[in-house]
Amino acid sequence: MGRLLYAQDYETGALHDLGSHKVTADEITAFGRTYDPQPYHVDEAAGRASAFGGLIASGWNTAAIWMRLYVTTLLPDAAAEGTVEGSPGVDEVRFLEPVRPGDVLSGTCEIIASLPSLSAPDFRIVRNRGRLVNAAGTEVLTLILNARFRSRPKHS
Repeated sequence: MGRLLYAQDYETGALHDLGSHKVTADEITAFGRTYDPQPYHVDEAAGRASAFGGLIASGWNTAAIWMRLYVTTLLPDAAAEGTVEGSPGVDEVRFLEPVRPGDVLSGTCEIIASLPSLSAPDFRIVRNRGRLVNAAGTEVLTLILNARFRSRPKHS
């Protein structure tokens, strides 16, 4: 673990590369069977018979891929934490294009605001614009994540 990063270390306007993830058919069907068992998420033949023309990932699977990239890239040394009262949440989730087996998705996170927490004076809400694109550069997912970070202690 490196230096602990506080809300103030995530500067508004900063764009972070989150890396990439190659989507597999097994991943799509496992997620689909467990969480979103629509035919085109769980069966190749059903996907081919659908308007999608093949197996596609659930939008929620795609969002989970972005979240994994975000957590493993930006949060290992972060003073980020949820609350028992609930998370500040996610806004404006958009599933823009189907994600298919073999797609390589690349993620970014842009810091768009840092706001004082209304419920906890030692915290800030860092608003992040998340984005996943496929290898062709086509956006497949966008979202706004409101993450709760500790403010830097006054004695630091």
